Formats: sequence, C-alpha cells, structure tokens
Amino acid sequence: LFPFSSKGAMMDNRFATALVIACVLSLISTIYMAASIGTDFWYEYHTLSPAENVSEAGRSIWEEFISEEADEKTYTDALFRCNGTVGLWRRCITVPKNSHWYSPPETDMTTNCISFSLSDQFMEKYIEPGNHNSGTDLNRTYLWRLQFLLPFVSLGLMCFGALIGLCACACRSLYPAIATGVLHFLAGLCTLGLVGCYVAGIELLHKKLPLPDDVRGEFGWSFCLACVSAPLQFMAAALFIWAARTNRKEFTLLKAYRVA
Repeated sequence: LFPFSSKGAMMDNRFATALVIACVLSLISTIYMAASIGTDFWYEYHTLSPAENVSEAGRSIWEEFISEEADEKTYTDALFRCNGTVGLWRRCITVPKNSHWYSPPETDMTTNCISFSLSDQFMEKYIEPGNHNSGTDLNRTYLWRLQFLLPFVSLGLMCFGALIGLCACACRSLYPAIATGVLHFLAGLCTLGLVGCYVAGIELLHKKLPLPDDVRGEFGWSFCLACVSAPLQFMAAALFIWAARTNRKEFTLLKAYRVA
C-alpha cells in the first residue's frame, strides 16, 4: 500500500495548490470588483478646451449639474463640455476653482462630483433624454437598473462562496468547494452581464445624444477592472469545482481499493 499512499499524498498536494490559486484569484477579483464599484472612471469624456467652455457660461453649468432637477440631458451636456467622468454611483466634471463672469478664464481646474441618488438609479429613461413627454425607453431603463444591481449581486455571491469555503476548511472536506465554485461561476456571469449592460447603455445614450465634434469618449480604468474581474471569477470557479470533484472521485476509488 505504500506506493498508493505516496500517490495519494501527491494528489492532495495538487488539490491544495489548485485551491490556493483559486482563493488568490477570488481575492483579486473581489478587490477589482469593489474598486470598480467605488470609483468614478467607468466612462470618460475628453474635451479639447474645457476652460473656455466653462468660462462662457460661468458657474451656471455647475449649478445645473448639481441641481436636484437636473435631467439626463442636462448633466450629460455638462459631462461633454467639462471633461466629465461617470461611475456607477457618481458623475464628475472638471471646472475652474473660481469661475465668475468678471474674471478671465482660469487654468487652475478642480474636479467636482455629485452622487446619483437611489431614486436616480431607478428613474425611468426617456426616448428623448430630457423630454418627459417622449415616453419611456424600456431598454435603457432596465439596462441602467441592471448595471446598478448586478455588481452587488456578484460581490454577494463571492462573499457567500467564501463562507462556504471556510465551512469546508472547518469540516476538512473539499466537497463543499463545489458550491463555492458554482457561486463564483454565477458571480462571473453577473459581472459579465454588468459589463454588457454598461456598454449597451452607453451606446444607446450616444445614439440619442451624439458626442460633439470636439469631444472624445472612452471607457475608463474602472470599467477595465470589472472586465478583468469576470475571467478571474470564472477561473477560480473552474479550479474550485475541478479540485472538489476530482478529489471526491479519487477518494471513492481509494475506498473501493481498500474494500477490495
């Protein structure tokens, strides 16, 4: 039985290595996902001359931007003109520190942000942004709501999977790791869905409100973190499921060998 025992020990080391790698991937993906949710650089607008644009309207742009009555068209126009950035929770524009009608344009700029309220996250989107009488755009409405909900579902699934993994360690069994892998796989689907919803929502918005000629838009690094998080979750899920299933299968074969 000694050769078989040695082989069994070697297999245990292989499973342990797979689980360690899966845990590291899970931790990295969780950090990336949390960072992407908490930062404001999902989409960025770059204007050629933001200082001149702002000086034409003084502080009215900022006042309209932060107003509770600001609709989608109002704050999107401000994002176009003022090097804006958009996150899942906040929108930001770059304006001069002191913008008055009697002062010359300033080169000393500052970034100011305002958060989307919970009602903003579930507010209806209109076929013509800013026109409440144009009817509800169901596609953009549900895409916006999903991009708000899916990242939290993804994080919740990974945290629940981590708790199951801790229980598996306490029970000294790899079999519960299958559930951890399944939860990570579902979390990866949610993250992938989030990325798809965000891209589709931005494209539909720009069809309604085309970018001005002197404005360039691009996805930011917060969006990239979410894109990287999804494959890490899938890889972690594959390792968890593979280790648990293969270990279970070999344990069954070992019991059959001992009985024989």
